[in-house]
Amino acid sequence: MNELVKSLPSPTLPGLHLPCLDTHKGWLFKWTNYLKGYQRRWFVLSNGLLSYYRTQAEMAHTCRGTIPLAKAHIEVGDTCHFVLTSGGRTYHLKATSEGECQRWVSALQQAKANATLLVHHSDDSGDETPVPQEDRALTQGALQSLATKLEDLSTCNELIGKHGAALQRSLSELEDLRGPTEGTDKVKAVNERATLFRITSNAMINACRDFLDVAESHSRRWQKALHYEREQRHHLEETIEQLAKQHNSLERAWRENPTSYTGVERSQEGDASDENEEAEFFDAMEDAPSFITGASRSADTSGTNQMQLRRTRRNRIPDKPNYSLNLWSIMKNCIGKDLSKIPMPVNFNEPLSMLQRLTEDLEYSELLDRAARCDSSLEQMCLVAAFSVSSYSTTVHRTAKPFNPLLGETYELDRWEEYGYRSISEQVSHHPPAAAHHVVSERGWTLWQYITIDSKFRGKYISVVPLGNIHLQFHSSGNHYVWSKVTSTVHNIIVGKLWIDQSGEIDIMNTTTKDTCRLKFSPYSYFSREVPRKVTGVVEDGEGTAHYILSGTWDDKMESAKIVESSRGCGGSEGKQKTVYQTLQPKLLWKKYPLPDNAENMHYFSALALTLNEPEDGVAPTDSRLRPDQRLMEAGLWDEANIEKQRLEDHQRMERKRREAQANQALEEGQEVESYQPVWFEMRTDENTGEAMCMYRGGYWEAKERQDWSHCPEIF
Repeated sequence: MNELVKSLPSPTLPGLHLPCLDTHKGWLFKWTNYLKGYQRRWFVLSNGLLSYYRTQAEMAHTCRGTIPLAKAHIEVGDTCHFVLTSGGRTYHLKATSEGECQRWVSALQQAKANATLLVHHSDDSGDETPVPQEDRALTQGALQSLATKLEDLSTCNELIGKHGAALQRSLSELEDLRGPTEGTDKVKAVNERATLFRITSNAMINACRDFLDVAESHSRRWQKALHYEREQRHHLEETIEQLAKQHNSLERAWRENPTSYTGVERSQEGDASDENEEAEFFDAMEDAPSFITGASRSADTSGTNQMQLRRTRRNRIPDKPNYSLNLWSIMKNCIGKDLSKIPMPVNFNEPLSMLQRLTEDLEYSELLDRAARCDSSLEQMCLVAAFSVSSYSTTVHRTAKPFNPLLGETYELDRWEEYGYRSISEQVSHHPPAAAHHVVSERGWTLWQYITIDSKFRGKYISVVPLGNIHLQFHSSGNHYVWSKVTSTVHNIIVGKLWIDQSGEIDIMNTTTKDTCRLKFSPYSYFSREVPRKVTGVVEDGEGTAHYILSGTWDDKMESAKIVESSRGCGGSEGKQKTVYQTLQPKLLWKKYPLPDNAENMHYFSALALTLNEPEDGVAPTDSRLRPDQRLMEAGLWDEANIEKQRLEDHQRMERKRREAQANQALEEGQEVESYQPVWFEMRTDENTGEAMCMYRGGYWEAKERQDWSHCPEIF
């Protein structure tokens, strides 16, 4: 009986409520092994859990371990040392000083006490009015209470098994009685064990009842709280979106035609002060958050000062299905190979082609519209640099690969009415895969690029290196800018959560004025204390004098600061002096639009990306929107999409063999071999750079107007 009393769980104390401590953070040294000894780690104590990371930057994506303190044993060792034992594991930790050690031990002991004794009883009034946001301590206390009751059930379960086995043994022995004296002792033993079993069973029943009571008392409260929070969030998002749309519409309308609005006066044209130049250059972006939502970019005003009604674009696609796939079984034989030559199921894709991903660079075309209105080439360079960084902002969660376009596949994006530009791209080569892209805008600029993709699988990561240059020319000034893209790397291919990083340098050259800008994309490092995804740059004139400092991150925003003074300082490598710049306050150049609602279930597409594969009337029969496997994947029919993808790739291989056979026959007959010629692009030499590249030959938009697609091959 004493054994049972000691083993049974103790009663809980209703109404006990201790608040959680604030989050405690700091560096500690953690013992790893005899080879490495103590290693410096960043520890975070919050809500009864002690988590640790290699660096502070890792908190955003990688936790190295978590220690629950509710059942942990804390032991203080010699100077600056203490030991945590939890879940059968022992952690040896060391602080930098005795005072720091004492602060950590006190915080851990208090957190352990809170995690163990937090309230597990709450009175549910039962009314149906919305519940305000619950205190974090109350939620944690309820969870701890449920965990305690589960532990009670586990203890009772063990005791029932133990006493039940003993009772069974006693009953077996009772059957083998030999004498009356012995029988009396055995019956007494059986009665005692039966009593223990009955008491234990009652304790089990009571523990079950307590667990159900606690679960029921909190379930209703949490459901009401969750429903209330969802309604509040939905209402707030709708309000913010409406305000953003109205604000942005007014700002864009005023910017295009400010004199048509009464009560709004432009600054005097003759004022050439530095302050007014800066205000005009940055276009009031600091004070007017017109970047709140990508879907909020409104149409421009007409000559009659009335906002024209535009086509309503779609704002969602079917949710991505949850398909499981053994990645290693497919990738293990692909190490070191070019990914464009490896047949991949659509499970690794997103429902967009590489041509559409190239077109997605135009998400922030308004940066080029603003740059076209700049009088200063250096200010224009800042905006061009921000545009080159903005093209990576949509990739932060986009770890899936786009479809490799078929040879001759095209993609058009006509936003002439909404944003003043038209874009056409074509897959001009299959091995190596190469695409040509051309964009013209009525707002004063033309952009073209010829990109070849080199991708390699390295076991733990995939590197994608775009080869080729992007060209941009402004009509009024003639300024011609040239730059290339950086390397994209997808990590944790085999184990862990996929994440993408951009690294390298972008050198932007204005071939007209010789102004330059070098942007550095810092690669992520476990040991770096820098801000993740950091981008920095310096804008210099043709003489090599620095005028602007650029800084920001490729997934959020870019700022520029005008340099007012520079000096030589110490600290450079290899004996070189480091230049120190003094600047004015930074000005915002670009800010990323928030993702649409439910983006995590729609491949993390931006507002523009959601419209790229939207069906359009009158497009070429080679347009990516008409590709059947991509269309099936977007609809969630992945099995059917894989079958269709295999059919298209087999058809493309047969066409390639046919062209090779024709070329071989021409060689044997001594005839000239005709290579594949794109429909809308042709190889030329760029006049400014002397670079050989595939450039737009014209005729696509005229053919669309006539609906004459007789020159297009049948590829689908």
